Amino acid sequence: MSWLDRERTIAPPGFNRWLIPPAALAVHLSIGQAYATSVYKTALVQHFHVSLVQIGFIFSLAIVMLGLSAAVMGTWVDRNGPRKAMFVSALFWSGGFLIGSLGIFSNQLWLVYVGYGFIGGIGLGIGYISPVSTLIKWFPDRPGLATGMAIMGFGGGALIASPLSTALLGLYDPNSSSAKWVASGDSVGKLFLTFAVIYLAYMMFGALTIKVPAEGWRPDGFDPSKVKARALVTNQNVSAKNAIKTRQFWLVWIVLFCNVTAGIGILEQAAPMIQDFFRQPDGSSLVSAAVAGGFVGLLSIANMGGRFAWSATSDATGRKRIYMMYLGLGTVAYLMLALFGFSSTTLFVLLAFLIISFYGGGFATAPAYLRDLFGTFQVGAIHGRLLTAWSAAGIAGPLIVNGFLDAQGKPGTLTAAAYQPALLTMAILLAIGFIANTMVRPVNTRFHEATKPTTPMAPPTLEPVGGLK
Repeated sequence: MSWLDRERTIAPPGFNRWLIPPAALAVHLSIGQAYATSVYKTALVQHFHVSLVQIGFIFSLAIVMLGLSAAVMGTWVDRNGPRKAMFVSALFWSGGFLIGSLGIFSNQLWLVYVGYGFIGGIGLGIGYISPVSTLIKWFPDRPGLATGMAIMGFGGGALIASPLSTALLGLYDPNSSSAKWVASGDSVGKLFLTFAVIYLAYMMFGALTIKVPAEGWRPDGFDPSKVKARALVTNQNVSAKNAIKTRQFWLVWIVLFCNVTAGIGILEQAAPMIQDFFRQPDGSSLVSAAVAGGFVGLLSIANMGGRFAWSATSDATGRKRIYMMYLGLGTVAYLMLALFGFSSTTLFVLLAFLIISFYGGGFATAPAYLRDLFGTFQVGAIHGRLLTAWSAAGIAGPLIVNGFLDAQGKPGTLTAAAYQPALLTMAILLAIGFIANTMVRPVNTRFHEATKPTTPMAPPTLEPVGGLK
């Protein structure tokens, strides 16, 4: 297995760095399937005869394991290189689908928890961070663009997985032509088997084509001194062990937690939310189920586009300023959504689109923010530890929203007023994140790694020729 070693992935002279983003996208587009679990959620509820909460726990467990595995394995990923990490991620992610399918076929829900949730979640975490630090090293001149290109794939994975899942479920289920069709458990099990094969092949393509730059490599025309001239950007390095001892790490952790929790607040309830906001006195809604489904797809585009566009923009504005926009304008957008969102469907959609684009942008900009503060030495490991904020937000966001809504009434009878407490709470969270971001300062020099002194090269010794002394 030596072909997986980091030394075997060093790029030769003249290698085109633009061949690296497709390798990174091969992983992130695959693991981005996690955002498409709603396609077969109802089918699993009926198959296992359990509640939505019990099926929703599969996704929650996967997100928790994403953050934990990224935190624990981050240093290992940096040390062993992206090829080995992407290879391991592919095995865990595909293995999760295989075990999950066994749970579906045998009617054992706990096996789906173990497979997709636990084992697949580990693959999610390792796969999420595996290409990030590599892309930052290939694009030191544009780290925001680099991370945006990779993490964009995770947000856009559902755009591929959702229609593909629907098509395959219809193909595998002979009753798919019925009017009130819900996919059978057998068809979902076959879908999991299909995904295990497809994602294993696609992620292996990424693992085989990924390369790391040679020591000391720089893009043509790149001047590190110009990057250092920007505020908060260091040309020093901080280890992952020392990074978590700094206040900067925990301030950025709070920033990401607040931004993600607020975004999940909309994503968790997107389809019913837009219908509830425009519910009529007779209980009907001006927004049909089909339109609500289209709204979910639109938010996926906002999630994906925000990851690329806003992260790339941060190369010009700086990371701290772009987060001021995410959190400051996001606070205003949430307040407007809570107080005026019910007045117009156009206003509602625009505000939600903006909020989710900030949600995606916050994910994609985080690794570049860490690179600015802590250098490139172990930025992948530091990023892994930061993703525990995502795990916490994945629990807190749904709890906040669902807790408020449960107190307001039953699903299908809620109105815009029922969402106001939750939306105002999200606005407060974003304001807290905004304050935390203003407190970010350069890392104290005592946390920097010691630089190795360079020893002057001794002049060559001339050997006597032909026996002459």
